[in-house]
Amino acid sequence: MMPDPSHHDRPAPPPDDRRDRALLARKWAYLLSGVVVVPLSAEDLGRELGGRLDRLCAALRAEPFATEPFERAGEQLVALGYLGEPGLRCTVDVLGKGLLALPEFADTERFAERIVLGLGTLACGFLAGSQRTVLEQQETMHLTLLKAVRDAKWNLRESEARFDEVVTSSASGVMIVELDGRLSRANAAIGEMLGYTQAELTGAALLDFVHPDSVEVLREAIRSLRDGERDRIRQSQRLLRKDGDVARISLTVSLLRGTDNQPSHFVTVVEDGTELMLLQSELSRQALHDVLTGLPNRQYFTSNLENALRRADPAYGTTLFQLRPDAFDMVCNSLGRQSGERLLVHIAQRLKTVLAREKTMIARFDGDEFAVLIENSAATPGVAALVAAIKDELTEPAYVDGRGLAVSVSIGVVHRPPPTTEPAELLRAADLTLRRAAAERRGQWELYDPERDAAERGERTLAVSMPGAWEHGEISVWYRPVARLDDGGTAGVEALLRWAPPELDPLPHKHCVRLAEQTGLSLALGEWLLRTSGGQIAWWRQRTGFEHPLLLGLTAHQSCDGDLVSRVNQVLTDVGLRPEQLLLGMPAGVLSVDEAADNLTVLADLGVRMLLDDFDLGPAGLTAVEDLPLAAVRVRPCLTTRLAAGPPAAAALVPLVRQAGATVIVDGIADDEQARWWHAAGAGLATGDFFGIAGQAEETVTHFS
Repeated sequence: MMPDPSHHDRPAPPPDDRRDRALLARKWAYLLSGVVVVPLSAEDLGRELGGRLDRLCAALRAEPFATEPFERAGEQLVALGYLGEPGLRCTVDVLGKGLLALPEFADTERFAERIVLGLGTLACGFLAGSQRTVLEQQETMHLTLLKAVRDAKWNLRESEARFDEVVTSSASGVMIVELDGRLSRANAAIGEMLGYTQAELTGAALLDFVHPDSVEVLREAIRSLRDGERDRIRQSQRLLRKDGDVARISLTVSLLRGTDNQPSHFVTVVEDGTELMLLQSELSRQALHDVLTGLPNRQYFTSNLENALRRADPAYGTTLFQLRPDAFDMVCNSLGRQSGERLLVHIAQRLKTVLAREKTMIARFDGDEFAVLIENSAATPGVAALVAAIKDELTEPAYVDGRGLAVSVSIGVVHRPPPTTEPAELLRAADLTLRRAAAERRGQWELYDPERDAAERGERTLAVSMPGAWEHGEISVWYRPVARLDDGGTAGVEALLRWAPPELDPLPHKHCVRLAEQTGLSLALGEWLLRTSGGQIAWWRQRTGFEHPLLLGLTAHQSCDGDLVSRVNQVLTDVGLRPEQLLLGMPAGVLSVDEAADNLTVLADLGVRMLLDDFDLGPAGLTAVEDLPLAAVRVRPCLTTRLAAGPPAAAALVPLVRQAGATVIVDGIADDEQARWWHAAGAGLATGDFFGIAGQAEETVTHFS
């Protein structure tokens, strides 16, 4: 579509207007691509709609106001793709709400009527463009049909001339059979299959060439074909050759009808089945085996796993190993993919060698993973011994392209699973155990633990169901006071997540955060937590004069988010919270990531008070306090009791933090003794059950009312 040149002379909108329009254009593009098919990338669609939005905004501000640009925009939308009614409905809905929300059209009395007239005209232009498109398509179809009829008549004459050539040159045997079963025509290929000349075949009965054991089957099939009970016959048959041998063939018979729709002939196509069976056998083997190593693949392994489980000796059962070389990617990236493939072949050969005395099934799974199923016997070594043997065999250097490579592998083991275990469940358990072993450190093996697996599956189930629970209102925001250690008075309030799943005990904040991090929900949920709690603080400030800061902790994922600064800034603006009223915590462990450190610095420059969470009072933490613009640090809960019960020398660590300009906050204060100890050590603020447990907003307000 050609761009509209009329907008080049218009002055560019102010930066704020451009930003608001860009947001509206992205929303328009996102919602539109969700309901229609548009042959543009998301970036191209956003850029295209952004230009259109600029022109529509310019038309709304123009004096005198004219609706022609809206009509033209509606016509041009048709050319974007298959928009139809959903696209028009989406466009009118987005622009109807979005244009009135733009600050440049805040003068509702002036622009509301223009926007309504403009969108109505846009819809008219869209419908007019759609009608023209339909008419053009109908005209094109009409011309195409006329051409098709003309070509069909021409091709009919050509096809009749080509038929003889096709039949004659075909590698498949072709026979034209009369309704009485005699051959009226046969090509050379069927003559070569049966050892007859074409003259000898012409006039002979088809059934005379069929093996006696199959004559009645074919006779009955031909009868049903002639009577219209079947459209086509396809059978594996044995035909008698002139020399007395039997030719195994695949035979297909179709019925030809004349112009009066009455049966006229049978067309019989014969394919030599000997080579076909060999080919099918080879294709089947290739489909079930890995081409590189020759081992069975996942499909073969899975399909035979159930039988292997059930035929195993009940006294000894089976053992499933799933293993993966630890440095395979490093080999491929440094020495090349071909070297990596040679390494996989080496692993396959070594596995066959070390397990040669066992009744095993060894397979290569996707990529660089292998699986081994051992049907145990009285002579089968224990799991630890088998793992050691595999590791010892694989650590013998293998020479690949002149380089000696020692293979370290991670192994997951499922020992003696019940014979009724479903193959998919058994492979899931082995894969999970392998990944758990590899996550610990390289070269490790781990035995499947059903109890641990059940607990982790429960956690994963909660994690994946968390978005739905959030949508249904099961997740809420609770608050707990931040207290001054000198007098116990309120110095702020901390916002926490709380999830109450049906039939389960409520999940506290840290559990919710851990689950949200697993699925990436923490970004959206964290922004919602800030928006909800920030709005609550603003409401308290209006109703009770509450002026203390809001403490809110970020997750590791949030801390490294490239959009964190803009998210926080936007929420503060939306809820009316001043930057200095927010005490925002980052986990100490993420400061080594450049994005997190940059986010902390920029937010501090904007006036947000930054907090270092999970502080351990160690040298690295003290360095971070000196180097970064931190307003406070919060001692991790596990140190609260330990240091308070430890030697007085531990108290010397706190003044070092205070000298760097940061307030020390202690988390997890449970009693008066701990509170007094930390106050004496120099800590300023604290959270914990001693100063008030987390509760809903109406419960928390009593702490400072």
